[in-house]
Amino acid sequence: MLPENNIDTDVIYPGRFLTRLSKQSMAECLFFDRRFDNQGNEKAEFVLNQTNFKKSQIIIAGANFGCGSSRETAVWALADFGIRCIIAPSFGEIFYTNCFNNMMLPIVLPLLESKRLLLSASQAEPITIDLAYQRIVLADGTDITFDISSGNKEMLMTGLDEISRQLSVDIDDICTFENRQKLMEPWLWG
Repeated sequence: MLPENNIDTDVIYPGRFLTRLSKQSMAECLFFDRRFDNQGNEKAEFVLNQTNFKKSQIIIAGANFGCGSSRETAVWALADFGIRCIIAPSFGEIFYTNCFNNMMLPIVLPLLESKRLLLSASQAEPITIDLAYQRIVLADGTDITFDISSGNKEMLMTGLDEISRQLSVDIDDICTFENRQKLMEPWLWG
């Protein structure tokens, strides 16, 4: 639960950690200035440090989550922490795209439905995401539907990134082209 608006990518993954070259251990830097004090100790009041939320896979956030710079490391750090879905009334445009490109589900919900989820989460009630049926199921059985493009849904459901998905669609055309080119220009295929 991060109900405030305009949480930018520098808050999610502070710029001073951008020199790290590996995606591994990025979770250590996630929300660093909010999660840790000056001595490196966890701040008990930060939601992801609280026992009920340390293993969270879903973040429910305020509007314009992930705004700011086009820092893909923000998504990498969230994924390394174990976050698989972020629900908010709106997202920074590049962050939203980066989520899909990194197999994370960003769900846009109207403000009233987001507030309903925040209330449920504040009581540590389980929330289930059903991507196949595009619904969020609350502990009391309530369904909240959400929209997602068919291409992004297929990517997440199959685990294929954009390039792999496109290759699977066009593989016959690619093979036909390559076979023809091998006959017409064999020197290209050494």
